[in-house]
Amino acid sequence: MPEPERFETLVLGCGNGGMFLAWHMAQSRRRTAVVERRLIGGSCPNTNCLPSKNEIWSAKVADLVHHAARFGAKTGSVAIDMAKVRQRKRGMVEEMIETTLQQYKATGAELIMGAGNFVATKTLEVRLNDGGTRLLVGDQVFVNTGTHAAIPNVPGLDAAGPLTNIEALELDYVPQHLIVLGGGYVGLELAQEYRRFGSRVTIIEHGPQLAGREDPDVAQEMRRILSDEGVDILVATETRRVEGRSGRNVSLLVRTSSGEQTIEGSDILVAAGRTPNTAGIGLEAAGVELDGHGYIKVNERLETSAPEVWAIGECAGSPQFTHVSFDDFRIIRDNLAGANRTTRDRLIPYCMFTDPQLARVGLSEGEAQRQGIEVRVAKLPMDAVLRTHTIDERKGFMKALVAGRDDRILGFTMIGPEAGEVVAVVQMAMLAALPYTKLRDAVLAHPTMAEGLGPLFSTLPPRLS
Repeated sequence: MPEPERFETLVLGCGNGGMFLAWHMAQSRRRTAVVERRLIGGSCPNTNCLPSKNEIWSAKVADLVHHAARFGAKTGSVAIDMAKVRQRKRGMVEEMIETTLQQYKATGAELIMGAGNFVATKTLEVRLNDGGTRLLVGDQVFVNTGTHAAIPNVPGLDAAGPLTNIEALELDYVPQHLIVLGGGYVGLELAQEYRRFGSRVTIIEHGPQLAGREDPDVAQEMRRILSDEGVDILVATETRRVEGRSGRNVSLLVRTSSGEQTIEGSDILVAAGRTPNTAGIGLEAAGVELDGHGYIKVNERLETSAPEVWAIGECAGSPQFTHVSFDDFRIIRDNLAGANRTTRDRLIPYCMFTDPQLARVGLSEGEAQRQGIEVRVAKLPMDAVLRTHTIDERKGFMKALVAGRDDRILGFTMIGPEAGEVVAVVQMAMLAALPYTKLRDAVLAHPTMAEGLGPLFSTLPPRLS
């Protein structure tokens, strides 16, 4: 075994939170190393957030070209060059990797490419990608290993070689018929993308609705939007068996409320949740405990069961968004400097980059009901927002939840163009504890999407007596 090397800061995993923490510690003149097995910068710039949004924009352009006549533009025949789509995405990823490497060099944090495995408390054995091993010991250790796509235990599915989001973003062809298992965030984004590229697409969702975390009216609107684009959708459907090989031909036996049926396709995309990357890395040797789902047990300060060991991001059970991983870093950074920040009561927004986007911050109606919170609900169709008429994108709605007996904004959901930008306006108001009347009466620029907040809050029912 090699001689141990001591670092003041040792990070396992190069995801967003761990990466920024390493740079901060190195700039604070602490000897710092990051161990990463494959993805420089983590999954967000390589395989998940940014690459998917890059290709989704290509699909948006394709959709606009296909409907160019509606806007007065004359075009000839349209074809999709998936190799070019992929190359545009790869070019962006390469730029992000180069920027990340430059930041490692600038801060002095050492990036070690290899597979890390805990062999003792705060001790990693690293099998280097270019051969050999190193033994690293950290005064403080941070685990940032992320998650990977879960493959459901369906007979024949694993043997069929299904796509995950990673492989789907590397295709250089348009699938003839893409079958998507899962109607959540990833499944809906990629289903619409490939439909716009020209694939026939079928979504199979085990639960009773698409976008399972959302209210029924939100799910119904998303289903209507995708159905109007020609996506076939099955909900409350169990996949019983898979035969064939993804990329050639596949056959799925499914059970619906009306009985069993067989769905034939060319490719399968699995988008049925995530599994933490915590197995087989020796966490038990490090004294780090897991919960029943394989996530690292942490307290509100992201401290694990092992002294001087923290967990960051998805592997710690934090909401699966890059912006949350970054906030995990900020919490740990500030606490190491003497603060007392926690993960409790964070107001976390998110945006699903379908077209139109689906964004939410705060409570949904269902969550408010389950928690016994009295709310008043305001709702406005996007067609009532004049900006949608100028771009001819009128589908969707805004919905706001306000406390039943005072004027606090408790939640906001929007399906509509630039929903991710509008949700930030409401989030700022919520963070500032402004009453809804401040948004209702604000002078907002015309014609913009955010302008719809005025008429939305004007429809709010009076306080409960």
